[in-house]
Amino acid sequence: MNPDDLRYHKEHTWVKVSGRKTTIGITDYAQDALGDIVYIDLPELDMDVEANSEIGEIESTKSTSSIISPVSGRVHEVNDDLAESPEILNEDPYGKGWIAVIEIDDASEIDDLMDSAEYSKYVEEEAK
Repeated sequence: MNPDDLRYHKEHTWVKVSGRKTTIGITDYAQDALGDIVYIDLPELDMDVEANSEIGEIESTKSTSSIISPVSGRVHEVNDDLAESPEILNEDPYGKGWIAVIEIDDASEIDDLMDSAEYSKYVEEEAK
């Protein structure tokens, strides 16, 4: 189940908004599709990011997948715990498995993201 207080990007990342800061991570659907995650290449602190651009990579026993930023801004914080324990992404993708905090440039970008119901429907369609 996707938390209702988050917004979702078509590349299976989520956003939690707190003022100008947004916490991002990958969805439960993404971690399940990837399988056992063994490595994450985190974005760099103070890196400028554009919405819909790659900011890092996740490697699993199945494949390597890009982390796509759902918003534009500057990386304010990264979850260094994931470098040591990438499996946290599998265990708690909406909690301890957050990837980065991005200070957003344009809050209106949040309006372009899906809510929980829209994302659930999107995932169902993609699975067909």
